Amino acid sequence: MTDFEAFYEQYKNMVFNLCLNYVQNREDAEEITQDVFITVFDKLTEFRAEAKVSTWLYRITLNRCIDFDRTRKRKKRFAFLISIFGSKNELLIDVPDFNHPGVIMEQREEMKQLFDTLNQLPERQKTVIILLKIEEKSQAETALIMGIGIKAVESLFQRAKNNLSKNLNNSEGYK
Repeated sequence: MTDFEAFYEQYKNMVFNLCLNYVQNREDAEEITQDVFITVFDKLTEFRAEAKVSTWLYRITLNRCIDFDRTRKRKKRFAFLISIFGSKNELLIDVPDFNHPGVIMEQREEMKQLFDTLNQLPERQKTVIILLKIEEKSQAETALIMGIGIKAVESLFQRAKNNLSKNLNNSEGYK
């Protein structure tokens, strides 16, 4: 086993789970995970050991997830515009089914609504919620991963909580 294979084995679940939490689709998370490790392999010589490897890896993973999310939103906007103007080559991009392992069937709808609401937050607020509450990172770790200060993490988290609460309370049928 090569050093990179050992590295991959050690971190593949961490990367995949973060991707899955961010994009909520297994196939997309697998694709992003592959992209992350290709990027890591290409940039391994650039790692300066100023931070922990896991922090560096989290940052790369988050950047890939954010890029993926932006691309998906751009495609959705484009598809919407195409459908408005009635092109014969109408492009339809459906929101992928919510497919997150470990969620009990009875809770699936509530979890889908929660993640849909989370996806409506600005990127940095969504990221801070995922890192602090889903990935269970400390504020200090979250600050390092996001490249911001701890006070900024606290502020983003408070705004995210307020926005989540407001959006969930405005959602019909959320308990």
